[in-house]
Order: sequence, then C-alpha cells, then structure tokens
Amino acid sequence: MRKAIGGSSAINAHVFVPPARSLVDSWELLGNDGWNWDTLQGYYSKSYTSPPVDQSIEKALGIDGWSARNDAANGPIKASFSGNHSHPIRHAWAEAFETSRRYMTNDPFLNASVGSFSALSSINPETKERSYATSAYYNPIKGRENLGVLENAVVEKILFEDGHPPRATGVQYSYKGDRKIASASKEVIIAAGALQSPKILELSGIGNPELLEKHSIKLVKELRQVGENLHDHLVCYISYEAVDDLETLDALIRQEPEPLGKAMEEYATNKSGMLTSVGVYTYAYLSLIDILPEEGQEHLKKILREHRPCHDQSPGKMQDPDQVRAQAYYDIAEKTLLNPGVPTGAYLTALAQQVIPVKPNSTSPAGPVPGKFVSFGSMLSQPLSRGSVHIQSNDILVAPHVDPNYLSNPVDIEALAHHMQYIETIASSSSFAKILKYPLRHRDPASHLTDLAKAKEYIKTSAISMWHLGGSCAMLPQEKGGVVDSQLRVYGVEKLRVVDSSAIPLISTANLQSTVYAFAERAADLIKTSYGLA
Repeated sequence: MRKAIGGSSAINAHVFVPPARSLVDSWELLGNDGWNWDTLQGYYSKSYTSPPVDQSIEKALGIDGWSARNDAANGPIKASFSGNHSHPIRHAWAEAFETSRRYMTNDPFLNASVGSFSALSSINPETKERSYATSAYYNPIKGRENLGVLENAVVEKILFEDGHPPRATGVQYSYKGDRKIASASKEVIIAAGALQSPKILELSGIGNPELLEKHSIKLVKELRQVGENLHDHLVCYISYEAVDDLETLDALIRQEPEPLGKAMEEYATNKSGMLTSVGVYTYAYLSLIDILPEEGQEHLKKILREHRPCHDQSPGKMQDPDQVRAQAYYDIAEKTLLNPGVPTGAYLTALAQQVIPVKPNSTSPAGPVPGKFVSFGSMLSQPLSRGSVHIQSNDILVAPHVDPNYLSNPVDIEALAHHMQYIETIASSSSFAKILKYPLRHRDPASHLTDLAKAKEYIKTSAISMWHLGGSCAMLPQEKGGVVDSQLRVYGVEKLRVVDSSAIPLISTANLQSTVYAFAERAADLIKTSYGLA
C-alpha cells in the first residue's frame, strides 16, 4: 500500500460535498451524544473556505436560487467551483431538477436535504491546484518545534503499560531499517484510516482473541468488533453519447496525444483548460420513496419487512453486539428509505465515459471507445451491507484481508436498482436536449435498464467502489459493537484514541472528504478540552 502525507486527500477526485443533515443526526441516534448536525455544522465551516462567486455567473453555476450562502466558512481547505463555469451541463442539471421541484434552494453546507446542487471541489480557486491536508493543514505549521513528521516510517504496534485497564505509553515503529520507540507523554492517537487503523489495533493486541491467538499476538484487550462494520459507497454509471460539440474529457480518457498535450500546455501556461477539473460539476441527493410509483413503494416496504434483522430482545437475554448494531442501523435505514424528505441516493454527472473492467465474454466495451459521453451515476447513501478488515499475519508488512461484502443485504440491491432506473428519467428530460444525442445512445448495451431485474444485474457487474470506506473502528456504545466512545477513546484502554474515517459510525451521504475534515476538527476540540486547552 502506497503512502503520502495527507493520505487519500492527496489523490482523491476533489469532490467536496456535505452530508444530509439527517445523516449526521443519525450518529447521535446511534448513541453518540453531541454528534449531531447542530454541533457539526460549525466544524464543516471551520474546515474550508467557500469561494467568492461573481453574481454574473451564479445562474451558469446553478446556484442563483440559493437563498443563503455559507460565507462564514473560512477554513484551511480552499474550495472552488472548478473547471468551466459556463459548461452547459451545469445549467441543464439545475433546470432538470427545478422542473421536477427537486432543486436545493440553499447552500448544501448550511442544511443539505433533498435536491440538486453544484458541487464544490477541493481545488484552490487562486492557484488551480489541489487543496488537501498537506497544503492546507500541515505545510503552514510544519516548522513548529513541537511537531515532527517522519516520512517512510512504519508503525508496528502500540505499546502498553500493564494494568486494569492497560494504558497506552507509545508506539514501536521502524525507520530506515531500525526499530525505534516513540513514547507518549499524554496519549496515543491512531489515524491510519479505515483499513489500517484496525490493523494497527489488532497487531497491538486489541481485537478478537481467536484471531490474535491464531497469529501469535498477545491479547491486551478483547474488542471483537475491531475491523467489523466496514462499509462503503458503491457507485454505478450509465454513459450516454453526447452531442459532437460538447466539451468532455473523453479524449484524455483515451490518452490521445494531441488533446492531452494541449491540455497539459494550457494548464502549465495559465492554469486553464481541461486539467483544472475531473469533470464532476453536478450533484443531487434524492429520496427513493419520493421517486417511486405507488407499486414500487409497496414493494420496497415488502423487501424491508422480509429482511428485518433477526434480533431476540427477550428480557434477560444476553444481547449480541453484532445483532444490536445491525438492528440499530436497520432502524435508521428504514426510516430514511420511507421518508420523502430524506435522501437515500446521491446522483452525479461526469464529463466522460466510465470505463470499468468487464468479464471475458461480456458484450460491454472493454476499454475507452470513440465519441463523447456524459456519465450519470448514482451511489447508495446508506448501505446496509457490512464487511470487515482483519490482519492476515503478525507481520506489519502483510496487507490486511479486506472483505467489503458489497450488496450482501438485499435491501441495498433493491434500492440502488431503483435509483439506477431513475437515471434514465433524468437523462430523458428535455433539459439535456442540447447535451445528449436523442434517442438516448448508451455506451454499454447492458445499461438499457428496461426493468428492475436488468437494473439489478447491471449493478452486480458494473457497480464500483467510491473508496469512501468507514466504520471499522466505529464510534458506538459498546453494547452496539462500538470500538471507541463518543470522545473517540478506545474502550477498555487508557490514553488511546482513533481519529479517522474508521471511527465514523455511518459514512456520509456522498463523498466522505468534507466529513472527515469536520470529524477531525471536532476531535481536535474534544482532545484539547480533555487537557483544559480549549
């Protein structure tokens, strides 16, 4: 696994969008006091700076209907409406959702609910360069005497002082071929991400006793839920052929020398052109129950009833944390899926064809094809499917085994299939008449989703990870299978916290970037408060 200062913020697709208010409020409903939208909204604003926008281009950007702007946002991440501000996809998207009365009238960072909006990017509007954890948070303070960063150092395990409970005293790590120890005067904070933080805990003796014994690791604290509850967003696209004069990134996808050279020259010369954006300008959060006909609504309710978790709540019976957690997540998902005012799927457009691996005998294109395309995608905002990540060895250099267990819950397949079918409704809108060729021309024959069965089959072959992994060291009550408490302290261990997406109990409505920053900003305040520094 490769590493970079700033982690995945150094390589992500720049998309900087908030979760729905209801999703963050669900963190508190799961048992985390104080983790709600009213508390977190200020931390979102603290993490980024909203871009200045000239009134003359607000309509082109599709934000002229916003009744309020988040001008209070003035944080380290410099956000912008990247790319071509006058690209017709922006206006067409806004018009399509205005027509269907699903247009978000506020800046989504103020109160995201159901509707469409223009997506911010973590691209500095002045320099046209990526704004990320390194440039925004680390570089301005890297000269501090009390801060040191070791590049290419590998943490091997956390060190503990014996006791009841055990107390974290530092970490053992390797650096330039030598094994070293860093001692902690106050506490140890793990922030290695959804796949690596569980690995570090398990290698340190915190986790499932059977797994640790299998790999000859001394048990420090039994926490069977370490590495469990892993979840992610799946996204699925339908690529439609675009009109010949539309600006897209397809030539770059095909690595055509002349367009690629031109784009590189434009960016190098004056920071303009196609390389100023990945071509994701538009988003929408939609409610499944709101877009389904009555028959579809009844079928969804039936699926929910049929796949309700089996949870024995008999008085006096010992409760299995896995079952309690599954029931808690199901209750939130059911309320979300049946509430027309709460989003269950995120929709987006990308200005290029989407190329994914295909099976040998598939009729789907195996690589980039000629032409110009606009891809419409949908991701399932609150998946019920849960996977896991666990060590395969006591060797720190051996990657953990990751089982995302995608689409293992039938409710996920049902919901995402319906969302995918709705893409055709959006693309068929007259708003896209000047953008797409009609009748609609699909890049992949398999993406003609004429019925629900075909939509489900297409998802199984074409959905891909958004790399929005979280939940594997979940902030939850212990009886619900939590690994850390609402102060992000590891249960049963002193002076040890986990602060990264692995602790987020339920991943964001869409892209996770802004939520991880807000989560970390609040964590910083909690930590400072615990030492009387806030």
